[in-house]
Amino acid sequence: MMKPTTALELSFQNDGADKPDGGSTGGVLWPSRICYLVAVATTLWAVASILFPPSAFPLPPLMSSVTVVNQHPPPSEDDRTNVTADRCAGRYIYVYRLPPRFNDDIVRGCRALRPWMDMCPYMANCGLGRPLRDEGGGGGGVFPGRGWYATDQFMLDVIFRCRMRRYECLTGDPARASAVFVPAYASLDGGRYLWNSTATRDALALDLVAWLARRPEWRATGGRDHFLVAGRTAWDFLRKTDGDDDWGTKLLNIPAVRNMTALVLEMDPWNPSSHLAVPYPTNFHPATAADVRAWQAKARAFKRRWLFSFVGAARPGSNKTVRAEILQQCGASSRCGMFRCNKGSQCEAAPGAMMRVLESSSFCLQPRGDTATRRSTFDAVLAGCIPVFFHPDSAYTQYAEHIPAEPGRWSVLIMHTDVTDRNVSIEETLAKIPPAAVKAMRKEVIRLIPRFVYADPRSPRVDFKDAFDIAVDVVLHRVAKRRRGDVDGR
Repeated sequence: MMKPTTALELSFQNDGADKPDGGSTGGVLWPSRICYLVAVATTLWAVASILFPPSAFPLPPLMSSVTVVNQHPPPSEDDRTNVTADRCAGRYIYVYRLPPRFNDDIVRGCRALRPWMDMCPYMANCGLGRPLRDEGGGGGGVFPGRGWYATDQFMLDVIFRCRMRRYECLTGDPARASAVFVPAYASLDGGRYLWNSTATRDALALDLVAWLARRPEWRATGGRDHFLVAGRTAWDFLRKTDGDDDWGTKLLNIPAVRNMTALVLEMDPWNPSSHLAVPYPTNFHPATAADVRAWQAKARAFKRRWLFSFVGAARPGSNKTVRAEILQQCGASSRCGMFRCNKGSQCEAAPGAMMRVLESSSFCLQPRGDTATRRSTFDAVLAGCIPVFFHPDSAYTQYAEHIPAEPGRWSVLIMHTDVTDRNVSIEETLAKIPPAAVKAMRKEVIRLIPRFVYADPRSPRVDFKDAFDIAVDVVLHRVAKRRRGDVDGR
């Protein structure tokens, strides 16, 4: 039986039969086999173009960095064998898109944030401020490497929000989130109105609470899984009355806000369940672990010419404070270095001069400032200088998540009453510590450096655990306990 002949086979058969040299009826010459192939291919391409036209749209663009997303790579073959595995399980964070009046508009008004100075330069580089370059000149300055900035101590709101944008476990699904971040600039707002009426001081905080209360994410838990940064001491947000002569705002005393976790530079020791004390921002913001190691090596090599030192301003009006006694004892000792300024802002304006004193000292005295804590503690740790405290609230009751459980491993405590009553000599007390113990303490202080600093929030590869990471871990732990019904939630 003969096989049926297709149209394409027929054309090839005709192409072989009607060759020019074989003669052709009517004198017409047929194209060659190659011409037929070209003609057929062209016809097929044309038909396909009509039936399947190319898309008029390009591939979808990458998701905006502003949008919170799950940033994980596609699963590997091993991952697919256990589809329930998720390295972000229990760590997802949802970030609100707040109206700009709660954050960006405040930054735009940076010239009015403090009556006595222009804060706009401090907003640069995600709140880090301007870079500090080789202060001191001659190639041997205090800040020879990268990662050093003129950072204001109250810029944590901005730094933390910038860093959160690169957090690896962001999610756009509130139901999936283990915690919810409220990126309001509470510190900048509170600081700009501290000398205004209480109605003015509280206006934006009350506006924020009203905005949150309308959100389904808030109503789901009453805000108990929410957290925000208020980068000042808690006392700036704990006003108890509505009298204009009372200090601060009442942000942290608003019942709804007390359901949240507030990250502050110094917490209220009597209300620890809703506050978390985190380190003050310093001038050092390393981008990688290599930057940290390079600075730690430098800190180990500093020549310590002073047994102890003090950096700060006097507190006028009383000669019976521990600070007054420190100034007297340090001034009378040949083994004490001192950088004294008329007020705190003058010290902050000379970071190089301050660091030179801290780097040259074995022990750095840390009396209470306007409140129990002070930024100088963290500056001292950066310099590899062992902090000397005069009250437990200056560190031990505040930063438990960031410091060792044994205070004596990295610091010295001399009770302030012993100093003011002149029962002890600071110099004699410190001189009695054996050199081997001093060496071990300094080693521990330098080891703590990465836990006390905030990495550069613009870095795409922060490969060490910094103060931000520790704070986020604590928040997630607290929220998880609250979800399990732990009333304290700490």
